[in-house]
Amino acid sequence: MMTYMANEHRYEGMAYRPCGESGLRLPAISLGLWHNFGKTGSYETMRAMCETAFDGGITHFDLANNYGPPEGMAEEHFGRLLREELGAYRDEMIISTKAGYYMWPGPYGDGGSRKYLLASLDQSLSRMGLDYVDIFYHHRMTPDTPLEETMWALDRAVKSGKALYVGLSNYDGETMKRAAAILRELRCPFVINQNSYSILNRGPVNNGLLDAARETGKGVIIFSPLSQGLLTDRYLGGIPADSRIRTDGRFLKESSLTPAMMDKLARLRALAADRGQSLSQMALAWVYAHPAVTGVLIGASKPEQIRENIGMLQNTAFSEEEMRLIDEIALG
Repeated sequence: MMTYMANEHRYEGMAYRPCGESGLRLPAISLGLWHNFGKTGSYETMRAMCETAFDGGITHFDLANNYGPPEGMAEEHFGRLLREELGAYRDEMIISTKAGYYMWPGPYGDGGSRKYLLASLDQSLSRMGLDYVDIFYHHRMTPDTPLEETMWALDRAVKSGKALYVGLSNYDGETMKRAAAILRELRCPFVINQNSYSILNRGPVNNGLLDAARETGKGVIIFSPLSQGLLTDRYLGGIPADSRIRTDGRFLKESSLTPAMMDKLARLRALAADRGQSLSQMALAWVYAHPAVTGVLIGASKPEQIRENIGMLQNTAFSEEEMRLIDEIALG
C-alpha cells in the first residue's frame, strides 16, 4: 500500500527546458541511478533520495540495464519504488533506460544489434514493472554493428509502444548526425543525447557533440557534471570514509587528487563562494549555462545532496569574467 504523498508545491522551484526542438521538457536537474542503487545500497536511502528528488520537482529518473551492481539491480529497486511508493505519479515522470554495455554471456548480450537491444528493453520493462519507458537510449557507439541496424531497433522500440522517445549516449558529433538522419527518415522521435561534460571535462565540445546537437535540434543531458564528485567540497579537507573513492574506486581514484588538482578545486571553490554558491552548485550551473544543454544529471548517496544541488537554480548566470576565470583555472 502506497504511503508517499508528493509535495504539492514541487513544481514551483524547478526549471524545465525542451529537449532541442521537441515538445518534451526535462527538469534542469534529473536524478541518475548509476551509483548507489545496487545490491549493497540501502533501500530506505534509495526511497528517500527518489522522494526528495520528486518533491523538489525532479521528474526525470535515469537508469540503464547494467546499473547495479549487479547488472539490472537498479531497475529492480526502482521497480519496487514504483510499486510501493511512486507509482501513482507515473504520468508525471520521465523514466529512461539504456542498452549497449555487457548484460549477459554470449554474442547477444551487449553491443548494438537489433537482437540485443530489443531483448534488453523487454528485460528492463520486466524489472521495473512497466509497459513502456519514456526514453530508450543506445548506450554507446558500436562500430562493429551497422548504424542502420541499431537505429532500426530504436525505431522498433517506439513503434511497438515500448518507448515514447529515443536517445543516444556517448556518441560523438559526426556519428550522432548520421544517426539523426536515419531516424529522421524513419520518423522516429529521437530527442536527446546523453554525454559526460564538466568544468574539468570538455569532451563533448572537443568531439563536436554539443555543436552537432544544436545544429540538428536535439537536446543534451549531461552526466558526471561534478566529475564523479571531484567538483564538490568533499575532498578539499581529506578523503571521507563514505566517499566514492573509498566505497567504489572504479570511476574516481585517489590518484586523481594530485596537488595540482587540489589547487584547482580550491580556486574554483573560492570563485563559487564569491557567487554565493557551493562548488557543486557552481559546477552544475556552469554546465546548465551552455546553450546546447537541456539539463544536468546528478548522482547522489544521500537526500541532502539532492537538495543542495537543486539550490544551483538560485544563480545560473555567469559574467564573462567568471567564465574566463573558470577556464583559466580548469584548463591552465
